[in-house]
Amino acid sequence: MPQHFDDFDDLDASDSSDDEAQIRALITGWAAAVHRGDLAGVIADHAQDLVMFNVPAPHHGIRGLAAYRAAWPPFFAWQAQGACFDIESLDITAGSDVAYAHALVRCATPEELARHPGFRLRLTFGLRKERGRWLVAHEHHSFPHD
Repeated sequence: MPQHFDDFDDLDASDSSDDEAQIRALITGWAAAVHRGDLAGVIADHAQDLVMFNVPAPHHGIRGLAAYRAAWPPFFAWQAQGACFDIESLDITAGSDVAYAHALVRCATPEELARHPGFRLRLTFGLRKERGRWLVAHEHHSFPHD
């Protein structure tokens, strides 16, 4: 039986929702690893040539998985003071081999949240699929400046 073009649209929608589910699981797993201070979990699904623009210096960005790995211990030390790291919203757009996502995260100590209850970390992820596996190739972390 020949397939119609509409049948391919259904397949694409199914593939897209599968990709979105995989990416959602990747990012929520990453956030859980960040919250646990689990460095291996944080770097697990990141590309070797990752680029990250982070809140603290260096402001020209962090390039490569080794530099990304080295950036996390100071954050984990700060977070050990009782800070939260909870995804509040996560939106994902996935193509067949490239995707992006953005999230708002409660990332603060209880004292900071008491002073600024609406304060949120903004995250953007650029992902690419390599050999059937989604990898984070770009991360951007920022806080609003009022």
